[in-house]
Amino acid sequence: MLDQGKAGRVAIIGMGPRGLGALDALARRATELEQELQVDVFETGNIPGPGPNFHPDQSDLCLLNIPLRSIELGDAAGDDIGPGRLADWAEDGEDGETYPPRAFLGAYLARWYSHLETAAPYLHITHHRQFIRDIRGQSGAWYLRGQEGAYGPFEEVLLTQGQPETDPDPQIARWQDHLQTGTAKESSAELIAAYPANRLMAAAQAWRGRNVAIRGLGLSTLDVLRLLTLGQGGHFAEGQYHPSGDEPARILPFSLDGHAPVPKPDTAELDARFNPTDAETRSFERELAAALRLDPKSAVAHVAQSLLAPTYRILSEAGVDCAEGSVEAWLETEREHPGAQECNPPVAALRHGIEMAMGTRPPSPGYVIGQVWRKWQNTLRQGFNPGQPAVETAHALVGFDEGLKRFSYGPPVCAAREMLMLIEVGLVDLHAADDPDVLLTKEGWQLLPEDESSAASVMVDAVLPPPSLDRCRDPLIMALRKRGHVTPFGEGMGARMAPDGRLIGTDGHPREGLSLLGRLALGDVVAVDSIHDCFGAASARWAEGAASRLVRRPLAA
Repeated sequence: MLDQGKAGRVAIIGMGPRGLGALDALARRATELEQELQVDVFETGNIPGPGPNFHPDQSDLCLLNIPLRSIELGDAAGDDIGPGRLADWAEDGEDGETYPPRAFLGAYLARWYSHLETAAPYLHITHHRQFIRDIRGQSGAWYLRGQEGAYGPFEEVLLTQGQPETDPDPQIARWQDHLQTGTAKESSAELIAAYPANRLMAAAQAWRGRNVAIRGLGLSTLDVLRLLTLGQGGHFAEGQYHPSGDEPARILPFSLDGHAPVPKPDTAELDARFNPTDAETRSFERELAAALRLDPKSAVAHVAQSLLAPTYRILSEAGVDCAEGSVEAWLETEREHPGAQECNPPVAALRHGIEMAMGTRPPSPGYVIGQVWRKWQNTLRQGFNPGQPAVETAHALVGFDEGLKRFSYGPPVCAAREMLMLIEVGLVDLHAADDPDVLLTKEGWQLLPEDESSAASVMVDAVLPPPSLDRCRDPLIMALRKRGHVTPFGEGMGARMAPDGRLIGTDGHPREGLSLLGRLALGDVVAVDSIHDCFGAASARWAEGAASRLVRRPLAA
């Protein structure tokens, strides 16, 4: 029986992968300390653990962008707290090269949460399907208010809401006005988000014969393409797409540069060719540590310097005759103008990327740099996240990381090849993909002036809003910001925090017992969209700090 007078009380607001990672880290720390904790989980979803992006009920057409062999979850626990290795959940016929559906990972995360509910020996977990709108501090404790009443007192509160409600960007706001009050008000034009996937797939049943534009050419767009094709009854066979007849007439993706992300190496053997050596990784660690203390331009130059040795070595091993200074020139352009080196037309660039990923074409300097950078993501987070660089320096390093995502966060080759097959059959059209000046029409949109073939009556928004505190309209975050508990790290960034996740208020001091993990931490941390980071050092630092504070100041009964 839990002794409410002796157990510490913790609230976790949001129970997607980030909240689950924090809960797991807390369970392990509580077990080490033999410390009883009452944990109240506030999650409006019906299944805690996966969050909406990995919900087990979503379509299996939405795939992860990392193969099973690279998903290192549940591998190192060695105890009864975790749910076991994710790889053990694979079905017969699946191997490490499989890119599983998001729903597969979601089922595993849901099982992980259920396992913690029943098997974590020192945690006593209660799930409330409540949306928390406000938090107030009183007498050294925190009190939460939801739509059905108040909760508390809590000694520790952790915010892990994932992607918060955000103001629409100017383009989306203009399009919304166009449909609600503008010239397209009386038309059948539709503007819809890429997710939830099942909602999009259902809506697409009414889009047969219509042109559909997609804002964005990233990983989400590849999900959208499957939902609009395979989700409508089509199929791929013998290197071709075979339509069902229920698809849109034409699908028109576009982005700021017109290029889809470059796929990862196709197999473990090909991927291993891009492994940095231990000495190269140690050099990167040193350069990163030094960079965090420098001005923005010098910081990025330091980090870029560490990429030279592995890039030249890997290119040489691949038989690429690389001119002296060519990699330095590529990186210099990348620092100033990310992506400017990619000059091929969109379809040619897609083919080029597939060939490099398949190993049938030698890798370019950018491809090698992107793959090495991907393999340094854990090292990057471990060095950056507790490093507390200056705002301008953090902004520059985050920008460099974001620019390289077109390589480091690439999709599986199969997804890129499917897109190419859809182009070859005429269903997907990239002729207006490169930053079109979108016109508003009575029927919806036209991507290019005087080009009626670029007209669309449906627009799918496949661009994830940036984690900017200034654009956040989540009621809870806004209330905390109004009271001075949440302050921005910098323009376009998330909230300012201490290394253990405690929020830093307007007075410049951490808020004892009030912490945040996740996308809104961008600036203080880097690479906030990684599933592995949810279960990494940031969660462990929070759990260690929270547990130590609970030992020091037990809450009165």
